[in-house]
Order: sequence, then C-alpha cells, then structure tokens
Amino acid sequence: MLAVSPIDGRYASKAEALRPYFSEYALIRYRIRVEIEYFIALCEIPLPQLADIDKDKFPQMRLIYKELTPEQAMEVKEIESVTNHDVIAFTTNMAEYIDADVPEGEEKPSRWVHYGMTSSDLGDTALSYQITQAIDIILADVKQLGETCKRRAFEFQNTL
Repeated sequence: MLAVSPIDGRYASKAEALRPYFSEYALIRYRIRVEIEYFIALCEIPLPQLADIDKDKFPQMRLIYKELTPEQAMEVKEIESVTNHDVIAFTTNMAEYIDADVPEGEEKPSRWVHYGMTSSDLGDTALSYQITQAIDIILADVKQLGETCKRRAFEFQNTL
C-alpha cells in the first residue's frame, strides 16, 4: 500500500531480477563507478594536476564501487539530504575515500573528481551502463512477451 509505484508494489516479485541494476542502491553504485573510472581516466591522460597520482591506488579506488554496501550508499543519501544535490553528495562521499591517505596541507585529488563533467554526463553514462548490464534480463523478458503475444494472436485469430 505504501509502494511508490506498482513496480515496487504488486509487481515487485516480477522486477526482482532488475533490482541489482535499477534500485536506488544500484544507481548510486553505477554513478560512483562512472565518477571513479572518469577520475582514473583523467589521471591516465595525464591531466597535469593529476600526473603525480600513484597509479597503484587505482585498484583501491575501484573498490569504492566494487565493494559498496547499502549502508555506504545510505551515506550518500544522507549527504544529499543536506546538500539537496545528488552529484554533490556523490563527490563529497567519494572525497572521503580518495583523500583518505593525503597528508594535511597537501592538495586533495578529489577536487578533480567530476572535472569537466556535467550532471547529465554522469546520469546518462550511468544509465547507459545500467541498461547494458541488465540487457540480457530485459531481452529475455521481451522475447517471452513476444512469444506470448504470438501464441495468443493465433489462439484468438478468429475472435471478433
């Protein structure tokens, strides 16, 4: 009764397979992945301001999204409740991890997270990646729907 839509209400069991790709937790994880991979790409160019970033830290940075827990995703939502801006919440949260080992007084590399990217770039890229990851599930359901429609069309072909 308190569901936001029929998808998370009466159809929740039907959409269960898509939860790892399209839940709020998944959205946060995919967006963080885009931000991290983009940041690493800036380091690899190398963007002059990031040329000194230790490339041995890249696997550790990737763990931010690979091992993201729902509790950590909630931290992003908590920041968002204060900032009222989802991207600022992501970048603020990521800074805690990226800058964790940076000595006091040194420039924080996290200031270059999201550099040159718009919120739409982030959202569109994350959504595209979500869809590509979930496409096998989506296509299987579309194929089943097509087969059902075909079967029912023949079944009722003479019905007026």
